[in-house]
Amino acid sequence: MRNTTKIKLLYIVSDYLTINAGWLLFNIFRFISLPSDIYPRDAILEWLSTTPLILGQVLVPLIMLALYGISGYYNSSSTLYKSRLDEFLNTLIMSFIGMLGIFFTALINDNVPERLRNYELMAILFMSLFVPCYILRLCITTRMAHFIRSGRNSIRTLVVGTGAEAERTTARMMRTAGRSGLKVVGYVGDSSYEASDGLPVYSFENIDKTVSDEAIGALIIVGQPGELSHTASLISKLYALNLPLFITPGLHQLMTLRPRLTSVTNEPLVDITNANIPAATVNLKRLGDIVVSSVALILLMPVYAVLALSVRLDSPGPVFYRQCRIGYHKRPFDIIKFRTMRTDAEEAGPALSADEDPRITRLGKILRKYRLDELPQFWNVLKGEMSLVGPRPEREFYIRQIMERQPAYSLIHQVRPGITSWGMVKFGYATSVDEMIERLRYDLLYLENVSFGVDLKILFHTVSTVLCGRGL
Repeated sequence: MRNTTKIKLLYIVSDYLTINAGWLLFNIFRFISLPSDIYPRDAILEWLSTTPLILGQVLVPLIMLALYGISGYYNSSSTLYKSRLDEFLNTLIMSFIGMLGIFFTALINDNVPERLRNYELMAILFMSLFVPCYILRLCITTRMAHFIRSGRNSIRTLVVGTGAEAERTTARMMRTAGRSGLKVVGYVGDSSYEASDGLPVYSFENIDKTVSDEAIGALIIVGQPGELSHTASLISKLYALNLPLFITPGLHQLMTLRPRLTSVTNEPLVDITNANIPAATVNLKRLGDIVVSSVALILLMPVYAVLALSVRLDSPGPVFYRQCRIGYHKRPFDIIKFRTMRTDAEEAGPALSADEDPRITRLGKILRKYRLDELPQFWNVLKGEMSLVGPRPEREFYIRQIMERQPAYSLIHQVRPGITSWGMVKFGYATSVDEMIERLRYDLLYLENVSFGVDLKILFHTVSTVLCGRGL
């Protein structure tokens, strides 16, 4: 993981420097294209030192870095092993978008007499943004590929599982380590097992310590098709390590979704920590979450105040209700709601609510009907614990019960949970584990179809549900 951060910073710094150089070069060409009777040729240094150009020298590289960041170029999952074709297309497209944005916001009013000159300047600006950036990127990527082939830049990997199949998988990984960058350094399983290849076997109970002590960067899960329930349980526990998780093709029955293959030239592992969603979509979705939740928290302040006072007057107890839920990559977090039940509602243990539940307060029925109790979760969204749209987060108590009957549930931890979801829109609140499993089908379907269009439809129907009071 430390290697990934260093390489990401290397790409960011190199992009900043090359975009800065390209922008300076463009401004030199731009000055030459301006009428000489207005801008004498010996005044270029004076012109370049004007406030607008100095400001542009700072802002343009930052704007381009933001574009590249949103496009997913710097995402951790795509930093170490980049496709040269994807890198070329990313640089080409983002440079073109950046060129259009910069030209039509900052340069359109330049004193250029001939219209043809505008197109020439656009072409020069595009090449100035694209060529220096791509050349240095290509050099870094080529160098990284050399380090991978030589074994100098590899990810220490553990195979979760023991036995003949695990050892065969390890042998294949060893043969392709120069291309995949995954270097198997041991197994996780029964510590009394002795691997024929001499690699150490670590106990699953101490996996957290092993990952830390051995600087492990990825895990490959090997299991038997007849042991899907056991393997799914392992996957659920390993998500909490926040490491890349891969399964072998033999476990494809676990995947109710379209699998995300890591490569077509190496061992065909299936990535189950990253949903099959473009990095740009992930970043734009997160950016939208930040913007919407920030605006909502500000604009809804008067509503929060009124609801908080109402909850306080309606029944004894705190205004807000916090409950531990399991979120992205199995990380626990406290979901925040306006309290809608009595404070002793779960003294006997976790219990789902139902229609006409006596534990629900008078005001709580109204809040739940219009889903106003969910409004404080915009704070969870802003913190990055949740998204506006995503699978509904559950408690560990119910997750264990769901996993026993539907192992595919662990797959929803590939994305952030949401305030609303396809399952909530189509099915609503669940009053039993059976209904949770039925709602899960919609959440898995959402993972297969994540897009801005789908999110907007879900948000539209959620607003309709709130306005019509169909929350219960």
